[in-house]
Amino acid sequence: MKKASILFCLVLIFITAGCSTVPEQKPLIGITSVYKDYSNSVNFNYIKAVEQNNGIPIILPTVENEDTIEIYVKKLDGLVLIGGADIPPSAYGQTPHPSVNIMADERYNFERRLIEKWLNTGKPTLGICLGMQFTNVVSGGTLIQDIPSQIGQIVDHRCYQKLHKITIDPSSNLAKILNTTQANVYSAHHQAVKDIGQNLKPVAESDDGIVEALERTDGNFGLFLQWHPEAMTNNLDHRNAIFSALIKASLNSRK
Repeated sequence: MKKASILFCLVLIFITAGCSTVPEQKPLIGITSVYKDYSNSVNFNYIKAVEQNNGIPIILPTVENEDTIEIYVKKLDGLVLIGGADIPPSAYGQTPHPSVNIMADERYNFERRLIEKWLNTGKPTLGICLGMQFTNVVSGGTLIQDIPSQIGQIVDHRCYQKLHKITIDPSSNLAKILNTTQANVYSAHHQAVKDIGQNLKPVAESDDGIVEALERTDGNFGLFLQWHPEAMTNNLDHRNAIFSALIKASLNSRK
């Protein structure tokens, strides 16, 4: 509890102090965190991916207070929604599959409100794995609760160290960012997008038909990926292209 409280205080002091001390060329990028046993944690790869592409990473503790969430939304220039456990299926009108591992209520209640408020601002967003699924559900979409039992195992989506192929819509922003219509990526998930939420469109898929990426349709920068670009340290061009695009969009949004 003490570690989470200290982290929260440091973050809150920083973002409420104003942006006068932040270099104009470095936008503030919020990164959500995993909540478990009264602690918040973030895989360091997310932090490095933001910082090494000229963003200032700000880890967001799980909070209840609505005013604090409003400050996050107001002060931050961009947002990274990270991975984690499963969204409660009741959030999209389904009963849980036996394989579902539901996230802590504290994280669900916080992040649902954060995503909803953030999307309304039009500020740049990068959603990764759960971050893509959560955005889709908040936007009115649904999920496949368990790929192996409901879709099949043609593609291994759960092996974090094994690459699999995706095909990208050539007209998408993602194709422009990566300068390709195919890529090999790391995944670590058993759920996926099913019905697409409002103001979102699918722009990539794997060989088994699973949606691998979504983009916003309203002209704002919103990129949502089922794979883990932050973990692709053996392909820094791929990782940096994605995080650099978020950070450039965040800087432009601030201006």
